[in-house]
Amino acid sequence: MTAGRENPVIRTREHPEVRTPYGSVRGRWESVRGRWEKGDVAVFRGISYAAPPFGPRRFRPPVAPEPWDGVRDAGAFGPTAPKPPYSDAFAEYLADPVIPGDDCLNLNVWTPDPSPGARLPVLVWLHGGALTRGSSAVPVYDGATFARDGVVFVSVNYRLGVEGYGLFPDAPANAGLRDQLAALRWVHDAITAFGGDPDRITLGGQSAGAISTGALVAAPQAQGLVRRAILQSGPPEASPRDKVRRMVRRIAGRLRIPATAEAFAGVDREQLLRVQAEVGRLSSPVLGGPAFGIVVDGDLVPRDPLDALTDGAAPGVDLLMGWTSDEYRLWLVPGGLVDRVNRLGAVALAGAMARCHCGHEVPRGYRALRPDATPAEIVGQMVTDHLLRLPLHRLADGRSEPSYVYEFAWPSRRPGLGACHALELGFVFDSGDVPEARKLAGEGAPRELSEAMHGAWVRFVSDGRPGWQRWDARHPVQLFDEGAPRVAYGPRDRELTLWSTTPRTQEPSPELRSVISRLRRSGALRRH
Repeated sequence: MTAGRENPVIRTREHPEVRTPYGSVRGRWESVRGRWEKGDVAVFRGISYAAPPFGPRRFRPPVAPEPWDGVRDAGAFGPTAPKPPYSDAFAEYLADPVIPGDDCLNLNVWTPDPSPGARLPVLVWLHGGALTRGSSAVPVYDGATFARDGVVFVSVNYRLGVEGYGLFPDAPANAGLRDQLAALRWVHDAITAFGGDPDRITLGGQSAGAISTGALVAAPQAQGLVRRAILQSGPPEASPRDKVRRMVRRIAGRLRIPATAEAFAGVDREQLLRVQAEVGRLSSPVLGGPAFGIVVDGDLVPRDPLDALTDGAAPGVDLLMGWTSDEYRLWLVPGGLVDRVNRLGAVALAGAMARCHCGHEVPRGYRALRPDATPAEIVGQMVTDHLLRLPLHRLADGRSEPSYVYEFAWPSRRPGLGACHALELGFVFDSGDVPEARKLAGEGAPRELSEAMHGAWVRFVSDGRPGWQRWDARHPVQLFDEGAPRVAYGPRDRELTLWSTTPRTQEPSPELRSVISRLRRSGALRRH
């Protein structure tokens, strides 16, 4: 059970006020459900950590915000980065609020004690959403439960899609990652005033947020800013530059403009989002079409982050890493793609082999291990292992610093989802009672599982020990499911051993493009 802090805050004024590097902000005292009693935490929302990234700053690295006089109100979430909405099929499961405005480089702070002497551990959260969607305003990401349990929690908005991850010849790459670095520096400089300890910062994220976390932990420019890191359902990786270029060129082709930042800066934002969404509909991990991603840029990302981390980058940074049992089901179930993949059978398996750059021995091995599995289950697990579990295993094996690994295995009450991608977030945040968490989990999620999952994260952020043994040659993995959590040794080793002779790469192949064309002609890839 998570350890709570009794009487974590003493009220000294009607609204808490804190001085940041650019001006003072006024937050709110808010009640939060405790283990045994209600308590109050101080919440500051929508604090600018960089200037609005539009006008002459569009597609450029972030710059500091203009300082302000007086006290700025921080009672509401700030604007979200421009992003297309989810399709109806995905919106049934995922919430993604939109808050208009240009000042989208902002963050939020929840703290149990906004005073410099508190020196509490800090968790900085980077949201997921394939680098094209998501925000810190998603209700599932309510940081009050972390503050309730003695952690200063910070959530960050950053540029998305082509605005944040377009690759152009006339602009620096990785603008969205540079936003995250600017936010991390802001936290390091400002968090003491909110009760945090700048020497006890944990950087964490899920999916694209985990990929970003890995890239930042490996980045030379971020050294000394992070003590621990959490990677949930996302490995450190760099996308092939050609994959990102194809995404930008296809958007440019639809817009009939050059594929340059100067030309894109002249396009209406709403029009750009519509075209981006249309071009990106084949960008799921299973389909492997062109997509936005972090790229090696010779500056912030001088080399592949996974290679850097296994070669000794970020010494002294402890890791907590995890995945869900059925990540792929969120990619295949919405819109019925899972049924179409099952009907295609051998064609879908050929697509998976092309996507994962493996021979027939890999799907044959999966079939032998899972004789009753459907083609969609084989495809989904192959892609999940190739893109996610293999690199996380390699990362845990390749570092001398402590690493802790877990698997979230509880199946959703929603039909077909299983233990899918993003399902664990309501449990990590102990926010399963909000409607947005039930969109994925359904009704009746076990309260004890939230306590166990959330408690493990709180312990790791607080002292680096989540509650089970560190990774070693036996491959201990903490399983979160019905009942008490338990450790399994090498639960994925049989599948992952099948890849031992397969090169690790994510570069799309001509074979993959041929298979995607066949799937499109078959009707399997109608818009979902």
